[in-house]
Amino acid sequence: MSKHDLIVVGSGAAGMMAAITAARVGKSVLLLEKLSKIGAKLKATGGGRCNLTNTLSNEDFMARFGRDGRFMTPALEALDHKELMSFFNELGVESHAPDGYRVFPITHSSSTIINAMEQEMQNLGVKVLCSQKVESLEHDGVKVTGVHTHTDTFNSDAVVIASGGMGYPVLGAEGDGYPMAESVGHKVTDLYPAMMPLKTKDKWVGNCRADTIAKVAMHVNMKKYKKLSAKGDLIFTKDGIRGPVVLDFSREITPLLSKFDEVPVLANLTKGLNEEEIREHFKQELANDPHRNTLQLLQTLLPESVSIELCQLAEADPALALSKQVGATRDKLIKLLVWTPLTINGHDGFKMAMITRGGIHLKEIDPYTMQSKKINGLYFCGEVMNIDGPCGGYNLQWSFASGYLAGKLG
Repeated sequence: MSKHDLIVVGSGAAGMMAAITAARVGKSVLLLEKLSKIGAKLKATGGGRCNLTNTLSNEDFMARFGRDGRFMTPALEALDHKELMSFFNELGVESHAPDGYRVFPITHSSSTIINAMEQEMQNLGVKVLCSQKVESLEHDGVKVTGVHTHTDTFNSDAVVIASGGMGYPVLGAEGDGYPMAESVGHKVTDLYPAMMPLKTKDKWVGNCRADTIAKVAMHVNMKKYKKLSAKGDLIFTKDGIRGPVVLDFSREITPLLSKFDEVPVLANLTKGLNEEEIREHFKQELANDPHRNTLQLLQTLLPESVSIELCQLAEADPALALSKQVGATRDKLIKLLVWTPLTINGHDGFKMAMITRGGIHLKEIDPYTMQSKKINGLYFCGEVMNIDGPCGGYNLQWSFASGYLAGKLG
């Protein structure tokens, strides 16, 4: 049985980067992928457009991951967004940040990224075997000695687990890395689906699904959790909400839904306007056109479908002038414009989740090398660890940077 210097489990962003990094310093590398093709989840990333990273400084970048963000310091020092762009540039893939923040390949196609990495692995002599599901780690209690797949045993003194989380199981993410890590004494935290649409108890949202609301601010309306918040565009669906703000917010909501049946949230749909500013806005609109009714006034801030629903929630007659509404109704309507209540009561589980919240405990991994503190020669990178970030290139940058560090076999 031939022996390799390194076996990489999983062919996502982290796994391919680890394989390339190791092969570039002359290591013989075997990459094992359980699906019939490499990079399946990477292909679907960002709707196939592949938001690689963003232009934030490392400090600001890490802050967006919360209290565990500092763990990424060595990985980002080794490969930050500029170095990542330069890495792809060397492979013939130019990237840019059209909005000055999110970085994409100029083709806006994830296939460009996968093809370039696949070609580089070929050039470096990385052996890639697809349809090989790794079922267990081989080890002697002190160090890893290889892996066992459903058909074979492969020998190596170094193994990188880059098998991802549980999100999008159709693309191969089924949490294969967790039992492997546990088999050598690692702890895995509770796992939650994240970056996904959410369902609401409120039925009215189904009448608004044609419209996107820009720059929505949301926060949890529960005493202990009021600090949990997100901002971004919101889209209503037939039974709930989706859009960038929801993808970010769902990271906070899914753990709460495992504790509570329902999670009340408040959404500002009026680009951050407060009550006073809304009253002032209406005053100016009426000065321009005194004949506007309540619905027409609301439509200066929101789409018609949402305006109609908010009138119903406030029990206001949309055809009446705002000044003709009962005072309490008018106040209620303005309050609803500032904070629209929604009750989140479900989601579709991991099958709709782009990422996983939770994973292998960071305390058990050396941030300078990505090596296990439990057993020699075992490395982790990407989503399999207990660290996840918001939308906007955060999770991919982390996958590439941690894969780069793991591949150095430090």
